[in-house]
Amino acid sequence: MNAFNVNEYMQTLGMQAKAAAARMAKASAATKSQALRALARRLRESAEALAPANARDVERAQAAGLSAPLVDRLKLSPKALETVALGCEQLAAMPDVIGEVIGMRQQPSGIRVGQMRVPIGVFGMIYESRPNVTIEAASLAIKSGNAAILRGGSEAIESNKALAALVGEALAEAGLPVEAVQLVQTTDREAVGRLIAMPDFVDVVIPRGGKGLIERISREAKVPVIKHLDGNCHVYVDDTAELDMAVRIVDNAKTQKYSPCNAAEGLLVAASMAESFLPEIGAIFAAKGVEMRCDPAAARILRAEGLLPAGAKVVDAEESDWSEEYLAAVISIKVVADVDEAIAHINRYSSHHTDAIVTRDHLHAQRFLREVDSASVMVNASTRFADGFEFGLGAEIGISTDKFHARGPVGIEGLTSLKYVVLGQGEVRT
Repeated sequence: MNAFNVNEYMQTLGMQAKAAAARMAKASAATKSQALRALARRLRESAEALAPANARDVERAQAAGLSAPLVDRLKLSPKALETVALGCEQLAAMPDVIGEVIGMRQQPSGIRVGQMRVPIGVFGMIYESRPNVTIEAASLAIKSGNAAILRGGSEAIESNKALAALVGEALAEAGLPVEAVQLVQTTDREAVGRLIAMPDFVDVVIPRGGKGLIERISREAKVPVIKHLDGNCHVYVDDTAELDMAVRIVDNAKTQKYSPCNAAEGLLVAASMAESFLPEIGAIFAAKGVEMRCDPAAARILRAEGLLPAGAKVVDAEESDWSEEYLAAVISIKVVADVDEAIAHINRYSSHHTDAIVTRDHLHAQRFLREVDSASVMVNASTRFADGFEFGLGAEIGISTDKFHARGPVGIEGLTSLKYVVLGQGEVRT
């Protein structure tokens, strides 16, 4: 497909999405829920039918030498299909926020002024590897009354086409426009360039993938972008922390899973806690093969003779380690004087994604919540909870570290906007 045809094709998708968005904005809650339940049913019924398309993607990925974790992300197992089917049903059961009016207040003039929640319109979604994202994005588009143009990774094209067909069938069954969710059917990279440069048709773009992809989209987009580049998350163990709780939270935040953006990459420990806490967590990290990149104070404690088993990975941290998102069995460790130094360190080096404090001091907790400049800030809980499902949003389309419009896990409300509504009884301005 040459560049001219890609431009024409993307223009057509944009026009169709814009028209579909107008119809989706008017759809009733019952109709949208019907579409979501129909999609859940089709996902469960189509496991065998989806298998050949998914197998072609997996075989092609293996032949191309993709790493085992990336190949694994492509697989549409029965468990993966059941998970996205349940997600559709959970969204269907949630209250519909579209049309909700908030903050209605009477003004001295007699008019009443409030705000109504409305769909954004059309969002573009650009993502890699995981075909389940096709269903997550489609279901959120339906629930929020938006239209979506989805561009998945070329490695999952066959699976995504098969899933998009199920979405279209579910929309049609509910009487909604099938163009409300459109998959870009070409793997030509020029399609991405066009999708992010169509402000007449696309209201916002959401990239979900590696840092390189997100940087490119942010740099080249001519429409607003909801994004996060890094997940350099921290846990600070305060001087009043309860030891067992701190060990449990830090262990979970780092080792429950290494690859998510909400896994902890930095550990800060108050100086008065370091001698008791670091040996405990160091032993756990050593047993799990986690490399500890330490400042001099932490390294001195962890390298004490006989403290950790032979082979424990304790290395000297470099300046770059404080800013690094490892996505691996590596963590930076620094001993800090107090909560002031912890907050200053986080605000300087973190990616403003998710940061947590473990403490029994209410004032320290409140200061941490107020002063740490991150999208999600936690007290006595693992950073791994920074997730739309765990936050009770039903589902999420991504995480945002931006400060405008949406911040943190982006669920249904993140795909909506507010407009002012005014109710009067013949008032005129004097």
